[in-house]
Amino acid sequence: MERAVLILLTLGGFFIAGLLADLLSRRTFLPRVTLLLLTGFLAGPTVLDLLPDFSEDWFPTLTKLALVMVGFLLGEKFTLSAFRERGRTVLWMSVGETLFASLFVMGVLLALGIRVEIAILLAGIAPASAPAATVDVVRETGAQGNFSETLLGIVAIDDAWGLLMFSILLSFAEVISGQSAGAGQALLKGVWEVGGAILVGAVLGIPLAYLTGRIEQGEPTQAEALGMVFLSGGLSVWLNVSYILAAMILGATVANLASHRERCFNAIEGIEWPFMILFFVLAGASLHLDALMQAGLLGTAYVFCRVAGLVVGARISGRFCHADKRIRNWMGIALMPQAGVALGMALIAGQHFPDFKESIITVVIGSTVVFELLGPIAMRRVLIHVGEVGKKKGQPE
Repeated sequence: MERAVLILLTLGGFFIAGLLADLLSRRTFLPRVTLLLLTGFLAGPTVLDLLPDFSEDWFPTLTKLALVMVGFLLGEKFTLSAFRERGRTVLWMSVGETLFASLFVMGVLLALGIRVEIAILLAGIAPASAPAATVDVVRETGAQGNFSETLLGIVAIDDAWGLLMFSILLSFAEVISGQSAGAGQALLKGVWEVGGAILVGAVLGIPLAYLTGRIEQGEPTQAEALGMVFLSGGLSVWLNVSYILAAMILGATVANLASHRERCFNAIEGIEWPFMILFFVLAGASLHLDALMQAGLLGTAYVFCRVAGLVVGARISGRFCHADKRIRNWMGIALMPQAGVALGMALIAGQHFPDFKESIITVVIGSTVVFELLGPIAMRRVLIHVGEVGKKKGQPE
């Protein structure tokens, strides 16, 4: 069959799947993210193998396209007024869940006799979250309130803390294994990924904030917003910095400096969902059930320790910053989803430690099946439990 025909049929099938997932999610307890992942898993090579070969080539690019838009929309939450209202809670709880997720994974794996380097590397990967799934579940459920805003803030800043934690522990593992010559370089790389991303986002965000509101609304604004968002993603990949964080800083700069900031964010929201459909379906197609089976004891321990670390870290840090009881008790469960960022870290760890590459990647891919399929369900149940689903904006809690 002609390639153009295959592309059109594949895109058409993906978008119809997205429509059906949205309709089905309104009538079941399953979020549309989980339904799209399941659709991709069933259509992918593990089960029915219906997707054309070239669909795998789309995934890296679509991942970046989807996540830079997610990062930009998350940046809208980082205004000075929002920081004054819940900045202390977001900051301390994000640090708490990052530290405790790493500590729980490292401590238990070492107690089980797992090789020190593997335990340290998996501990560095554990804090990574899934901003795309989190944003979509919050938006799909229409959740509004202090819990939802705090959740989005924590997920946004998680990328920065996670990269720093991973870089520190990767350097530590290299010192222990005798590769200390490259440890400083690994740490500097992590600092550059975060610092460089902040620089890219701010440099592009200032002119975008100035332009926003000075040209006609509608298609010109959409082109303006998309141009800057995709430009931030491209420059970030080229400079080897975090493209999600760069897009988030871009959004935060616009949110704080633009006089008509809502125009940019509304323009991105209007076209984001088709990209998200493609991203989640292809992400589902990349899930491998055999990796889940191969993960065994190490994978099971990683899954339970990560969840336990998130829960305990959220509760302890929540008490420290005097967060609302519902936020302390349920934030850890809401942070369960984990996806592409963790896999990227696993690949980097495998490059530095070829002897442990198979073990680390198998555990991360296997746990991703659990976290991506069950995480959004758990998050949705939490949002319902805390009473923020269906609540109108401005309604008292």
